[in-house]
Amino acid sequence: MLLSPHPKRSDRKFLLFNRAAACGLALLSTLTLAHGDSAPAGKAQMTGASIPEVKVTTTHAGGATQFFVENNEYCEVTMTFEMGMVNLTGTNRFPYTATFPPRARTEAFEVEPLRPGDRWEYTYTNYFKLGSNCARHDDNYIYQLPYSPGDKFKVTQGYNGKFSHFGSNQYAIDWDMPEGTLVCAARGGVVVRVKDDSDKGGPSLDYDRFNNYVLIRHDDGTLGHYCHLQKGGVVVKAGQVVAAGDVIAHSGSTGFSSGPHLHFCVFKPKDGRTRVSIPVKFHTSRDPAITLASGHSYRAPEIQNASVHSVANAAL
Repeated sequence: MLLSPHPKRSDRKFLLFNRAAACGLALLSTLTLAHGDSAPAGKAQMTGASIPEVKVTTTHAGGATQFFVENNEYCEVTMTFEMGMVNLTGTNRFPYTATFPPRARTEAFEVEPLRPGDRWEYTYTNYFKLGSNCARHDDNYIYQLPYSPGDKFKVTQGYNGKFSHFGSNQYAIDWDMPEGTLVCAARGGVVVRVKDDSDKGGPSLDYDRFNNYVLIRHDDGTLGHYCHLQKGGVVVKAGQVVAAGDVIAHSGSTGFSSGPHLHFCVFKPKDGRTRVSIPVKFHTSRDPAITLASGHSYRAPEIQNASVHSVANAAL
C-alpha cells in the first residue's frame, strides 16, 4: 500500500530542499546564480538543509562553469537537471537526465557565456532517484518469496491493485503478515539504504514519511524495496552484501499502511522524477516460476532453490 508523491518545484531561490520520502526516494534542489562583470566567478550562495549522500557542486575555469555530481550512495543515482540560462550555452540539451556512479564525483556538464563580456545568469533545479535508468532487468531470474522456508502468507494486493498498486507501484506485491515476521531477501545484492526508526503507521499518505524499509540493489542494476518494517527491525546495514534467503528485517505496519503487511516491489528510475516498477516471478512450494495473484496464499519451499545469482563479487 504505497504511493510515491512527486517533488514539487519551489519558487524560493538559494535553498536546498530534501524531498527524500521514504517510499518515493526522490530529491529536489533549486539554485539561482547570477554574475555580472563585477561579480567574482565561482562564488555561489546556498543555504538550507545539507544532503550528504548526493551533492551538486560547481567549479569555474576559463570562463566555463562545470557541474559535478558527488554521489555517496551505495548505488547509482539518476538525476534530471532543468536549467534556465541567460547568455549561456551548455554542453547538453536541457532538461538533461543522466545516471551517476556510486561513491564517486563525476562531471555532469558545463555551461559557458555566449558573449563573454556580458552579464550571464543561470538557474537550475535538479531531481534524483536512486538507481540507474539504464538498468535492464534479468527476466530469467526467479525470485524467492521474501519470508522463511515453509512459511505461507496471503497476497492481499497484487499487480495492478486498485487500492494503491498503480503508477510507480503497478507491479508491487503486498502480503498479509503478522508484525515481527522474519523478512528475507527475495534476491541477493547490495543493501543501499535502510530505515527502521519509526513506530507510526496509518491508512493515508500523511504517514508515508514514517515508512521503515530496506532497499537492495541487484546485480542487473534494479532495486528491491521491502516496506512497512517494524521499528528497530532491520538487521542489515547500508553497504552490506546479502544473498537470496538471508534474513534482512522483521515485518511491521509503519508508514502508509492500513494493517500489518509486507510490501515488495522491484523498480528502476525512468528519470530523476519518476520510476517504473517491474513485474517478476516467484518460486513457490508448488510452482517453479509464477506470477502471484491477489487473494491467494503461497508457501515458500522448505528448501529454496530459486535461480539465485552469486553476489559475492557484485559490483556497485
